[in-house]
Amino acid sequence: MKKDQILSSILLFFLLFTAFITTMADSQASQPSNESKVHIVYTEQPKDQEPEEYHIKTLTSVLGSEEAAKEALIYSYKHAASGFSAKLTAEQVFELSKQPGVLQVVPSQTVQLHTRRV
Repeated sequence: MKKDQILSSILLFFLLFTAFITTMADSQASQPSNESKVHIVYTEQPKDQEPEEYHIKTLTSVLGSEEAAKEALIYSYKHAASGFSAKLTAEQVFELSKQPGVLQVVPSQTVQLHTRRV
């Protein structure tokens, strides 16, 4: 496989996995705004740590404990992008977005794939 094909495959996996996670989250009952919702957190590449360790440390700084961070963490992205998905309240999103190394925090969205029938 060529490098471009590998990168395209990784990106497709990332998008499909994100769609799967958000579909699961959206299938739950409607939540009040002060409850946790799934967000994707894009971070800088960690330098001297494993990605998941770095993601847990970043979450711990906002959630107050490593246990709470591990409970909120849904998935750590390690290859195509650096970041993680986690269940966060609006206040936690605000605080997390101010942390060093956090590039962007976005709500997870459901993506509907369109296919053509032949």
